Amino acid sequence: MKKIRIGIDVGGTFTKAVAIDVVEKKILGKKSVPTTHSSEGGVSVGIVNALSALIEDCNINHEEIELISHSTTQAVNAFLEGDVSKVGIIGMGVGMEKTNVVKRTHIKDISLNSNKSLKTCYTFLDTSKYLEEPGIIKSIENLVSEGAQSIVVSEAFGVDDPSNELFVMKHSKLPCTAGHELTGIYGLEIRTLTATINASILPKATSTATFVKSAVSKLGINAPLMIMKGDGGVTTLDSFLHKPIVTVLSGPAASVVGALLFLQVLEGIFIEVGGTSTNISIIKDGKPEMRYVNIMEHPTCIRSLDSRICGVAGGSLIRVSPKKKIIDVGPRSSHIAGLEYSCFANPEDLKKGEVVTISPLNNDPNDYVCIQIPGGKKYGITNTCAANALNLIPKNDNAYGNTDAARIAFTKLATFMGMTPEKIANQVIDISVSKIVDYVIPMIKEYKLSKNRTVVIGGGGGASVLVPMVAKRLDFEYKKAEYADVISSIGVATGMIYEEKERTINNPTPQDFAQLIAEVKEEAIRKNASPDSLSVQSEYISDRSILRVTAIGNVTLDLNNNGSKELKQEELFEIARSLFQFRGNVSLKYNLGNYYIFGNSYKHKKLFFNTNKQSILVLDKYGRVRLSLENGELIHNPSTILNTDLSSIISRFSRSDVSPAVYLLDGFQLLDFSSLNANEQVIQAISEQLNKIDSDVLLIIKK
Repeated sequence: MKKIRIGIDVGGTFTKAVAIDVVEKKILGKKSVPTTHSSEGGVSVGIVNALSALIEDCNINHEEIELISHSTTQAVNAFLEGDVSKVGIIGMGVGMEKTNVVKRTHIKDISLNSNKSLKTCYTFLDTSKYLEEPGIIKSIENLVSEGAQSIVVSEAFGVDDPSNELFVMKHSKLPCTAGHELTGIYGLEIRTLTATINASILPKATSTATFVKSAVSKLGINAPLMIMKGDGGVTTLDSFLHKPIVTVLSGPAASVVGALLFLQVLEGIFIEVGGTSTNISIIKDGKPEMRYVNIMEHPTCIRSLDSRICGVAGGSLIRVSPKKKIIDVGPRSSHIAGLEYSCFANPEDLKKGEVVTISPLNNDPNDYVCIQIPGGKKYGITNTCAANALNLIPKNDNAYGNTDAARIAFTKLATFMGMTPEKIANQVIDISVSKIVDYVIPMIKEYKLSKNRTVVIGGGGGASVLVPMVAKRLDFEYKKAEYADVISSIGVATGMIYEEKERTINNPTPQDFAQLIAEVKEEAIRKNASPDSLSVQSEYISDRSILRVTAIGNVTLDLNNNGSKELKQEELFEIARSLFQFRGNVSLKYNLGNYYIFGNSYKHKKLFFNTNKQSILVLDKYGRVRLSLENGELIHNPSTILNTDLSSIISRFSRSDVSPAVYLLDGFQLLDFSSLNANEQVIQAISEQLNKIDSDVLLIIKK
């Protein structure tokens, strides 16, 4: 029997579904339906429509489906559209600190756009006294009388002891969230703000999840339902019901995950070109870069992929000044204006048309150009049309259209503007490429991407329209992601469990690391991560006193079969050679449990001297990059022997008692101790782990 995963990505224009045989890594089929923003059931209707159509078209046996996962734009759309619920906030703290606690927990109405805001109401509970049920119930009733549709509970130091928050939550009949549920770090104000934003979409999230769950059940499918998160992992439907905010930017995250499934990349700039906007993300050391999310300029405690959104894409319309000069491309698109692309029109129809200007949405300027044919129908003139007119799109590409129609559109625009068609089409592409490059260059500098390792990767239906030109402008190698048009849906279907916890701790001890590592691993396994696929990373951000631990693992329903095809050693070796760009002397150093460790010896020239260096690459048995170091040392020994020699090993690579970045691999997990600076901390932390292991281990040291 096949093991099929279905991934559904909810985009601004289309909801796309794919079915994947995860054992053979084979796409069985794909289906695209319009996103149902205006339906009574919202985008959930489109999710169910896409799922039903895919199952029917591909003749999928329900028993073969092991997992259904979808991304959602609901959180972002709710804020963009101001479609949020009023939130009642219960701030808690001891009476003598009431003024300070109220100041930090009384979140006033949050502006969302020019005429809408997230409304709040507030009350305070004194926790220096015994919390009594009548007082709690009365406080909640008062908030409900003020119009609250969901509740936030936030107590000073609630992350250390959440018992009061949990006690109050038990008495709420409304959807409820607490500050400690979303983050373990201090910062009462930002924690409360994050919880308030989360609570404002709880009622709608509950409605969406209930609709999808019920619809899937009616189809007779018993497979688990998962939701894509903004950090690139997936989570359960129950988790989404409590924390819908974690799905912010899940669409861009899904695309990066999908790209990494087919393209092994150490450093890359992933550019996904949709119809209306372009998402730009960074891949470094084989992993997407992360950051805290700002929602409508409001900071949160939620970490997600660092995805920058540029308002130009394949469907962007052209803006022309009264003097017949191009003043911009985008931000409005043909999709937003409800227009078909000229390059997909009948050339004979376009020959009868004329160029007119339109205002795509209310309050938009009336300077966007399109072709209007007899009868009133209009066609957009877009980036995709320009690329087709210039014959830049391969015939087998998703964006390939009718070149005759595209040229007719630009010939008419040329007559309207008094320029040649080729000049206008090139100018449109050039403006769009410049807008994307302006986003990319600061990211290259911020993440210190190296010239010889960085690849520009194109994804999305409009990948071939703009991304090759962006790569050329930046003078980087270009690769197009396989299945670019549905890459986000593939990412949703194959997303891994990604669990992360943060805690505010001054000078953390090895015991603090061990405790948080254990908590994160337990949570990841509880959410269907295969234990033997887990890799664990930890870091300490000293300037903010934040201890962060991350566990990443494959989604599995059968612990004896990860639902993903293991690669042969020769296949993994070829992946390693490709990632090292076929330079240097690549060799397999060790095969330890689920991991293959490759080294690449090369000479590094600095001034007048050559030094010998060794790049390190760790791949898991499925070919995923787990660790990449430009220069490192490998030490392989039984755990008991390594424990005995640990102190001298660490001292040998230290500089002025500052510890090197150290990683420990035991065949089943990869532990990251790179954030510990003091030698004694590193030695004690690794020693405690070695005491739990009775097998060969590998110490990886960054040089």
